[in-house]
Amino acid sequence: MAPASSKFRALGIMSGTSLDGLDLCISVFELKDSGWTYTIEKAITVSYTAEVEQMLRNSHKLSANDIAKLNAWYGQWIAKRVNELLDNERSPIDVIGSHGHTVFHNPSQGYSTQIGSGAHIAALTGIPCVCDFRSGNIARGGQGAPLVPIGDELLFADFDICLNIGGIANISYATPKGRMAYDICPANMALNYLANKFNKPFDRDGEMGKNGNVSSALLNHFNNLDFYKESGAKSLGREWFEHTFAPSFELYEISTTDILRTVYEHISLKISESFSVRPNGKVLVTGGGAKNQFLINLIEQKCSCKVVIPNQTLIDFKEALIFGFLAVLYLNKTSSALSSATGARENSIAGCLYY
Repeated sequence: MAPASSKFRALGIMSGTSLDGLDLCISVFELKDSGWTYTIEKAITVSYTAEVEQMLRNSHKLSANDIAKLNAWYGQWIAKRVNELLDNERSPIDVIGSHGHTVFHNPSQGYSTQIGSGAHIAALTGIPCVCDFRSGNIARGGQGAPLVPIGDELLFADFDICLNIGGIANISYATPKGRMAYDICPANMALNYLANKFNKPFDRDGEMGKNGNVSSALLNHFNNLDFYKESGAKSLGREWFEHTFAPSFELYEISTTDILRTVYEHISLKISESFSVRPNGKVLVTGGGAKNQFLINLIEQKCSCKVVIPNQTLIDFKEALIFGFLAVLYLNKTSSALSSATGARENSIAGCLYY
């Protein structure tokens, strides 16, 4: 059945790998003759308490029973945050798109698990909720990621490349064969991990990293990891970082500051290399890494692209915005998980709907 309207008010919800909080973004999407448009009306980040952060951070260590319990609890917690946000809202929300928190991501073994029960969100807010965006794509042989490229294609077509620097850096760009996208390398996941060694949550503007020296041996090791030899659709998760990337920090007897500086060099190098598909293109950069001036400077030094840093709201909430858009596309019965970006056998409608 076709939707009754071409205009939707949606709430997108995102919890990223950095675990700094829950992003909630209310947006209006409208399908016009020229294509989809968006307007962000309100966007906030609800910071996690230390207790909630630790529960989510350690969720992969839980028993099956405790993960199921946390899934229900976290869905209820999200619903409470939604109700608080909407307490003074007069205009109704048509649909919620909630990514959830990723516990496991193993597409090669046929699964990816996000918790934050969409059933509880829908029941406790009274708003239809689309969630579990990755499973259908993985069942079709895809990576289940990235899912943001459909938003890049339909909402940000003015840019040659869309780059997100979150816990993991990822890229998307248009080709004659469809939108291509993949995870480039670890980003804030690695930088924050090392900043924590200095009792800092993150390295603001790269102030700590810029004081170090690049280790050519460690950089060479990073650059030759097997992941970078893969081509086509590929994705990274916590598991790869913990089992492959982070153990590399112990290979050489160098200071943490030098390791941090070397990680910056690696990230900027891999990102700039990814721009070779559009060597003089215009690049939209979002995610927390867009605010790291040292990292951005390193990327600009290594490429000839025009790097565009948008307004603060779009930097922080582009992913939440697009998960709201994915929910709208679900209501429109529009394919949103792209085979060209994920490696699946076919395009598919991402998500499951709870009323």
